Amino acid sequence: MSSSSLMAASESTASTRARAGGAVVRKARLQDAVNIFELVNSLSGDGTLLRRNYADICENVRDFAVAESESGIFLGCGALHLYGPHLAEVRSIVVKPEAKGQGAGGRILLALLEEAEEQGVASVCLFTRIPDFFFHFGFRLADRTTLPDKIYKDCQACPRLYACDEVAMVRGPLPRIAVLGPTRIAQPELVKLQVGHIAHLVEDGPEGAGAIVPQTATER
Repeated sequence: MSSSSLMAASESTASTRARAGGAVVRKARLQDAVNIFELVNSLSGDGTLLRRNYADICENVRDFAVAESESGIFLGCGALHLYGPHLAEVRSIVVKPEAKGQGAGGRILLALLEEAEEQGVASVCLFTRIPDFFFHFGFRLADRTTLPDKIYKDCQACPRLYACDEVAMVRGPLPRIAVLGPTRIAQPELVKLQVGHIAHLVEDGPEGAGAIVPQTATER
């Protein structure tokens, strides 16, 4: 989706601030880390979100966008993790119970997708229990084994590895390279790859066709 169509879909999406009813979405600051930590981990007990420690959130706070009321009250957050020009992942999208139904979650997602586009990322993935919400934003279901970067980063250490009830979703072409774990492309060559080259290495046909998948990922 182009920048113009993304702007139209969001009705008025500024790069760092977007209104959702009475809410505003902006890039997170270090001072937001406590609120992010408490909200994300409030949903980690039942496996809705992976638990994250405070130091990890502080280290990666620049990945986050936050929604707040016009009076500055924290309402929710979401993060965009960059694996490389071939793939980014939307993570930790959550809003407080009192903010649900105000469109804050959708505006956070749109801000993260706009950031991915500004970074020139070819594909955006996520894992979720509520795929219907993300269908409205151009995501489609995907086989998780076509996302080896995600598997090597998070899934192998996840306590729900063999009992996962989330589905994988992708927006854009499926990546055909990976920067984590085994890959058919040597690491020095991966480092040299630029966005223009990676565009020729992503899958734009049927889902899963021709994807480079490490053997261990397919044997989960």
